[in-house]
Amino acid sequence: MTRKPTRSRVKGASRPNPETPPVAQTLPAVLPQPKAPDNGGTVTVRETADPHPHAALDRSAMASIARLTGGISPHAIVDAWNDWAMHLARAPGRQLELIERAQSNWMKIAQYTVDALTGQKPAKPFQPGPNDTRWSHGGWDRAPFSIWQQGFLATHDWWDAATSNLRGLRRQNAERTGFMMRQLLDTVSPSNFPPGNPEILESTVRTGGRNLFEGAVHYADDLRHVLTQERRPVPESHALGKVLAATPGEVVHRNDLMELIQYAPTTGEVRPEPVLIVPAWIMKYYILDLSQHNSFIRWLVGQGYTVFCISWRNPGAERAELSLEDYRKQGVMEALEVINAIVPGEKVHANGYCLGGTLLAIAAATMARDDDDRLASVTLMAAQVDFAEAGELLLFLDESQVAFLEDMMWAQGYLDRPQMSGAFAAIRSEDLIWSRAVRRYYLGEPDLPTDIGVWVNDTTRMPARMHSEYLRGVFLENRLSAGRFAVEGRVIALKDIASPMFVVATEADHIAPWRSVYKTALFTDCDLTFLLTKGGHNGGILSEPGHPGRHYRIGHRPAGGHYRGPDGWLADHEPQPGSWWPEWARWLDAHSGVVVPARDPKAGAARGYPSLGSAPGHYIHQM
Repeated sequence: MTRKPTRSRVKGASRPNPETPPVAQTLPAVLPQPKAPDNGGTVTVRETADPHPHAALDRSAMASIARLTGGISPHAIVDAWNDWAMHLARAPGRQLELIERAQSNWMKIAQYTVDALTGQKPAKPFQPGPNDTRWSHGGWDRAPFSIWQQGFLATHDWWDAATSNLRGLRRQNAERTGFMMRQLLDTVSPSNFPPGNPEILESTVRTGGRNLFEGAVHYADDLRHVLTQERRPVPESHALGKVLAATPGEVVHRNDLMELIQYAPTTGEVRPEPVLIVPAWIMKYYILDLSQHNSFIRWLVGQGYTVFCISWRNPGAERAELSLEDYRKQGVMEALEVINAIVPGEKVHANGYCLGGTLLAIAAATMARDDDDRLASVTLMAAQVDFAEAGELLLFLDESQVAFLEDMMWAQGYLDRPQMSGAFAAIRSEDLIWSRAVRRYYLGEPDLPTDIGVWVNDTTRMPARMHSEYLRGVFLENRLSAGRFAVEGRVIALKDIASPMFVVATEADHIAPWRSVYKTALFTDCDLTFLLTKGGHNGGILSEPGHPGRHYRIGHRPAGGHYRGPDGWLADHEPQPGSWWPEWARWLDAHSGVVVPARDPKAGAARGYPSLGSAPGHYIHQM
């Protein structure tokens, strides 16, 4: 195998490598980059003037506003509404269309009201969205509740039409105004008020008002946690290392950024090539090692593989200057160095999930550029390499919004995940915010812990510099697929990756939409297998064998094959019932060698990597 010179390996905390230039001398991904010249692709850094001393005052002021707005830029909101209003004002045809729609909706509601009040059972003219569970109670089929529901949905329908794309209106602003109007309307939904919600009224009568008392207790508890920013501990019923993240293994390496876990084998023989799992830094890794029945890592170990997984540190303000390059070098590359020492002479199957997949793609493209062929294969799960169609998260990102977030992170040193989780919840607010609020505060139902619910609440932080580089260089400016992303002063290209790839997308993913994930096929030339599975961003990946109602589609493109659009691919591949995990295992087996005796994680001590403690390690417990 062709390899770069081995860096000094680290036991415990990482040490600087004298051959590695300091961060200030490398090319940050966030700097504007000119086109690469023909002489080797070297990119020069454009000189920038030092900021004026008063710039800190501007950033402090913006950071103060950001804390009050939850990181949402007021300028972005005003700009979207101004753009929409000005274009609608000069469009008399759209105005007439909206007047006619209002009249039509009013007539439908009037007819429905008459029929409902005269004892008939008319068909409802307006239906809620597929994720809207607010109206599942049978009481919404009876007057007057059904009339109030239909009036609300008719208003929703009109505003969806009013904020739809308009000639000359920036598409992002059309989507933003529609999104903001939906959020505003949801605050006045009849389902949010006890007199207008039949389920709340029935529960209040049945319990003698106890549901409202218990809901008030829940509200007070939630309010206290919000005001104090107190983190809820993991409940004992889902204790980490005992119930969740309980797959046996050893921490074989630790530096200031990550721990590397090697899992104990459960089969007598294993494939010679080890597997490295790279999770996203926006989450704790145990989304892939939940309960025993749906642990992806435990299942993979049982398929006869030597499995390693990165557990990222939860950084605080003192690590604000960690960069995306640090995550590549001290994370992915250092993990490969350790695995190569523990399992010498074998290539590595690398698997990246979500943002970990994006980071893995960057690392793989860099390795390909540098003739480093240590990867046996690359698997990307719900991971994007192109962000032009990144879904509803684009609603929250433009130049104004990124600058606003950067000022907030500049002040506190990191972005706390609750500041991002609000954006994820708002995308499906009718289910993740309002339905939960009704159940918890009006029906008095407790939030019963589930494995994935515990993980969702176990939030992490992101260093200011790294997250700024990701938002600006990768997400907003989309440099990775545009051939303008530089690593160590030279651009990288995804088409250089020669290792076979397995790309997994999920049908209902609102974070990494499947058509966006599919574009990996557009920017690579290697042998590629694409699999589309039922479910969302997390649930689709956690699709263990035996999970009811699951299906997937799978297709193969040989190296150098022609690109097909996502809609054509979808039409040509029929769904197959069951979990996608065994399909991936068969693919891994086909790209692996003949089995060898299983490897004990503690055997790494003989090669300079003694156990630093049992899995799941120390970093997973950081609050």
